[in-house]
Amino acid sequence: MTKNATLSDTTTYNLIREVIRRIGDDPSREGLLDTPKRVAKSWGELYAGYELESKIEEVLGVTFNTEGYDEIVLCKNIEFFSTCEHHMLPFYGMAHVGYIPNKKLVGLSKLARLVEAYARKLQIQERLTSNIANSLRNHLEPIGAGCVIEAKHQCMLCRGVKKQNSSMVTSTLLGAFYDDPRARHEFFDLIKMG
Repeated sequence: MTKNATLSDTTTYNLIREVIRRIGDDPSREGLLDTPKRVAKSWGELYAGYELESKIEEVLGVTFNTEGYDEIVLCKNIEFFSTCEHHMLPFYGMAHVGYIPNKKLVGLSKLARLVEAYARKLQIQERLTSNIANSLRNHLEPIGAGCVIEAKHQCMLCRGVKKQNSSMVTSTLLGAFYDDPRARHEFFDLIKMG
């Protein structure tokens, strides 16, 4: 939840009760009595990115000397959950985040925290992918930075065209990953490994 709303916020509670009414159910029936509180609490987790995004500089600010390491650093299969801003339905999948260090290395968990900071808010996958790669470029000043995301979108699986086996892949490649075909090829080969 944002700083302007709390879990006990009466307006939030009443809003959720009204949503329950508008979808055709009775918010006063036993199974739904505590639903507004549970929904508000879940929003605090699902949309934590609005608070986390302001801490990205903190997350990527702790760096280490490369000690001469100048090859690709890649964290694969970072699980994430986000919410489509068009239908407010979940999308989820794996992010692969990598960079070629220039002078700075960042701890491995920081790459997962970066994904989490951008994913936990109303989002589109294309922006999520771009934000992650651009943050790496802006904070680490690497030779190359990249992010590839593969995700399933509930707005396409459970409504609309209802295509159950579809997934969406997006990529943002910067610096050497964009300019140098060899670096690009190696980046994608490492994602495919194991």
